[in-house]
Amino acid sequence: MEGLLAAFSNGSYAPHGYCLLWQPGLVWTHVIADAVIALAYFSIPIVLVTLIRRRELAFGWVFWCFAIFILACGCTHLMAIWTLWQPVYGLEAAVKVVTAVASIATAAVLWPLLPKAIALPSPHKLAAANAELAAIVAERDAVLKELREQIAQREDIEAALLQSQKLEAVGQLTGGIAHDFNNLLQAVAGNLELIARKPDDADRVVRWSASALDAVERGRIVTGQLLAFSSKQRLDVSSVRLAELIGGMRGLVERAVAPLSTLKVEPIDPSWNVETDPLQLELAVLNLAFNARDAMPEGGTLTISAELRSGVVAPDLPAGDYVALTVADTGTGMPPEVAKRAVEPFFTTKGVGRGTGIGLSMAFGVARQSGGVLTIDSEIGKGTAITLFLPLAATEPVREVQDDAAHDMRADLSGCRIALVDDDDQVRATLADMLRTAGAEVEEAPDGNAGVALVKARRPNLLIVDFVMPGMSGADVARLVREEDPTLPVIVVTGYAESERLDSIAGPQVSVLRKPFETHQLLRCVADMLGR
Repeated sequence: MEGLLAAFSNGSYAPHGYCLLWQPGLVWTHVIADAVIALAYFSIPIVLVTLIRRRELAFGWVFWCFAIFILACGCTHLMAIWTLWQPVYGLEAAVKVVTAVASIATAAVLWPLLPKAIALPSPHKLAAANAELAAIVAERDAVLKELREQIAQREDIEAALLQSQKLEAVGQLTGGIAHDFNNLLQAVAGNLELIARKPDDADRVVRWSASALDAVERGRIVTGQLLAFSSKQRLDVSSVRLAELIGGMRGLVERAVAPLSTLKVEPIDPSWNVETDPLQLELAVLNLAFNARDAMPEGGTLTISAELRSGVVAPDLPAGDYVALTVADTGTGMPPEVAKRAVEPFFTTKGVGRGTGIGLSMAFGVARQSGGVLTIDSEIGKGTAITLFLPLAATEPVREVQDDAAHDMRADLSGCRIALVDDDDQVRATLADMLRTAGAEVEEAPDGNAGVALVKARRPNLLIVDFVMPGMSGADVARLVREEDPTLPVIVVTGYAESERLDSIAGPQVSVLRKPFETHQLLRCVADMLGR
């Protein structure tokens, strides 16, 4: 061992250049070759280290082993240059020992990794996998597109079903509505006949005309409710005063259960406001009334009540404050298996042609979209109680501020030239008289084409046109005349229900006045449009 150590430390050796006979060509060839190899060896570890630090590789630690091994190999070539002039063969041997250890360690860790490296996917397999992934993504996108289309189609179907249910509700009310309108017409006709017989009796004429106007107002309320039911609208949740809503639709519910059953409405706290869509809640209550009527073929009592509940009021609802609106009947009741399926769309136990099976599901949907839930409590022979849990609103309902002085308004339309277009002779004559009493100059036209020609010829200050007319509609007339004169104010009068078509013609110089209206409403609208 001492001899071996002495051999490493003994400095009496001749330099390697001596073996080359100090031939410059051979010496510098060795120097340049070893230097180039050493530089290459030193650059390779730099590349490997940079790659390891920039990328997350599966076998990164193996690259570190390669870097150390290659760095050691570069050092052996530097020692080869150094020993050309200095016989430090012991140091050169030590560098080679380090290189040998690094090579053995690298080989020892590399061979076990060979199966794993072979198992790595080839570029061809990666390309195939990428293509397969792209196909999956494309298929997913196609499925998502189809899903969106199905959702849109479902929304259209739901809207159509809701519209169908509204029309069915209107249809079921037809008998009661006809009865009420006959009474209203009788009141109007009777009072007008009395006025015609005694036109000089001023006191009685005032009383009779007030009675006739009151009948017209009651008719307007009924038609307004029917138009609201038949209109196409989405759920618009807002704060609603429940007592006013139930009180306002009491007449409709009474007609829904008439003539065999009676309606009882328990007092509802007027301070209770709920988050819901008022029109949809009215329709839901009306549908529940229809179901109750059918469940009481021999007659009975329909009771509407409400109470405030707090905390966890139902399993599917978070804790909070809710108003429980209950519609209860004294009818036949439902067995448990029917009650479990009662809110399913199209599920009905009624005979063919007697029900669609979407009334209760629609009420359930209204409660759900309002942030509440619907529960059913029913017992055979004792009746059914449907409860709508609606969130208590934190804000007060927005009220429309009405100007009471409007009824006493005396509009002065002197000097105003107004074009009036309406296909109904009686309505047109009445509107013309209303306007002329305020001093306006009125030019009349019986249809859309004549109205457009009238506007072009007379250049009025304002156009009043009926919305629904045969041939050219009021919307067409308004569009044509405003193409020539965009500043011309237009008032569209209508009793039409579909709000979307009316909204399409709205604008800063276009106003919509819904029939029936009173003289002060027409004159106020005209004055506002003319800036008077």
